[in-house]
Amino acid sequence: MDQKTEAEIVARVLKGDRHAYALLVEEYKSPIYNLAYRMTGNSADADDLTQETFIRAYKYLWRYDSQRKFFTWLYTISFNIIKSHIKKNKMNAKQISEKDILSLDQNNLSPEARLIEDQEISSLMLLVPEKIRILLIMKYHQEFSFEEIAQITGQSVSAIKMSIYRGLDLLKKMIKD
Repeated sequence: MDQKTEAEIVARVLKGDRHAYALLVEEYKSPIYNLAYRMTGNSADADDLTQETFIRAYKYLWRYDSQRKFFTWLYTISFNIIKSHIKKNKMNAKQISEKDILSLDQNNLSPEARLIEDQEISSLMLLVPEKIRILLIMKYHQEFSFEEIAQITGQSVSAIKMSIYRGLDLLKKMIKD
C-alpha cells in the first residue's frame, strides 16, 4: 500500500469511517504479528501484542503524520509495545519452546532472511540480546532500510549499522561454537 493510499484511509477513519481502519489492519497484521512472534517466540503473546498495537494505533491515529509512511508509524508503536512486554515479562530463551522455534515461517524471505530463519540460526537468534535481535529482524526479515530502522528506533543510522554488524558477528561466533 502506498503512502498516499494510507493517508487517504487514515483521513477517512478520522472523519468517522471506522470500517476503513480494517483495510489498514488487514494490510499490516502479518508483519506486525511476525515481529511480535520473532521477538517473543510465543504465538499467544504475538496475537495479543498485535491486537494491542492496532488498538493503540487506532486510539492515537490523530497523531499520525501523513507525511510519513503509516507502516513505519505503526511499526514504531509495535516496537515499543513489544519492548515493554519483553521487559515486563523478562523473556529469555529458556521460556521459548522448541515447537515455537521450529514453526517459524520461511515464506517470501530474502536470502539473508532465510539464513536467519534457518532452524539452527532461529534458535541462536533467541539467544541474541533483544536490542540487537529486533534490529536483525527489521533488517533481514522485514527488509527495512537502515534509515527506516533508525526512524522507528530513534537511533542514528550509524548506530543501527554498527549494532547489526555486531549482531551478525555474534551469530557467526555462535554458529562456530
